Formats: sequence, structure tokens, C-alpha cells
Amino acid sequence: MASKSLTLILATTPTLGIGKGGGLPWPQLKKEMGYFARVTKRTSPTGISEGDAAGEIANKRQRVNAVVMGRKTWDSIPERLRPLRGRVNVVVTRSVDGFRGKLEGEKQGEEGVEGPIVVGSVADALAQLQGDRVGAEVDKVMVIGGASIYEQALKLREARHVLLTKIQKEYECDTFFSEDLGGDGWRKASESELKEFTGEEFEDGVEIEEKGVRFEFCLYNRVE
Repeated sequence: MASKSLTLILATTPTLGIGKGGGLPWPQLKKEMGYFARVTKRTSPTGISEGDAAGEIANKRQRVNAVVMGRKTWDSIPERLRPLRGRVNVVVTRSVDGFRGKLEGEKQGEEGVEGPIVVGSVADALAQLQGDRVGAEVDKVMVIGGASIYEQALKLREARHVLLTKIQKEYECDTFFSEDLGGDGWRKASESELKEFTGEEFEDGVEIEEKGVRFEFCLYNRVE
């Protein structure tokens, strides 16, 4: 079975800053946050035609995306909002057993495909998400941070796409994205390619402004 591809999704300042003090350095941007939620939840078309037998459709398993994150990113999500709903949550940590023990001590909601699954590396996450191991059909695998998890992902040949929100204003940051997407290894996709990949309509365009902050939605594909 061919390994799934990885899509990194993040926002950066012009100098590739992505965070400060464990949070975002720019104001909360509802349009950007809404885009993140929709894109990480939206799966690709299944290809089921109207001519398929009703029984075959009924046997189709739930189809979801997976979001892969580090422990600090998990901890930064308000407890009432985690695991992120409608997505398989995968947490990468050096202390797998310790983190599982912490989870057992927390009040969890109804068990479902959301997890979280706890693994020791991004490569382990990919292995766990293959086939029937998570009780659902995993479509896209999306890496959502932080910096060290992005770095791990970029070292894998499966890291083929980066959904980048370019914040067009500089903010003081203490955490940065390590990859220069303007280099030879990456190609910026067209707006039509971005629309097809994300399923977004971008009725206000790919470059918008909110709370005095201009930002642009972009897709970069790794050059084979």
C-alpha cells in the first residue's frame, strides 16, 4: 500500500515566524481560523456514483482527515475543544507512555475516531494512519505544528504540500518555520489549484484583511 502524503498547514509572518510564548503573535483572525477548520475537516470526493448499490454505500466507513500535532500544540488547544472534532487527532511526543497516562487522568468525551492517537514521531503517525488501524478511512493527513513537528515532517518524502497563510505584517516571534518555500524545492500553486486542493471558493479572494492584518492563502507543492 502506498504511503499517504503529508500536508503541512500553518501561518507565518514575512520572516517565517509562527508563534510566541506558546501562542499566536497576531490577533485572533476568525476568517483564518475558519479556513483552518474547514480545510482540515473537508475530505476529497469519494467517487461514489449514483449507480452504486445502496448496500455498498452503507458499507462505506466514515471518511475523515487526520491532524498531526506536537504535545505543546495539543496543550495549547482549550481542553473543551480537544480532541479537534471530526478529525483523527494524532499527538507526537517523546514521552508516549507519560502522555497516555496524562490523558487517562483527564475527563474525555464520548469515544470516537478523534482519539487522540499518541505516537513517538511523525513517521509513526503515518504508519498508524494506514489501512484499518484507526476505525475510519483516513483521507488527508495534515500536520498542524509546532515547529519541531513541521521539521520532522519536512524530512519525510511524504511531505508534498504546504498550505501557507502569509501574514503580511511582522510580529515579534520566538518560534519559526524552517523551510524557505521560495527555494527550488517548492512551487507556488495557482489560485485554481488552491481551490481544487482545499475545496474552498474564496469568494473574498485569496488575499483578505481582518483586524487591520492582511493575509494571503497559498499552496506550495514539492517539486519532484
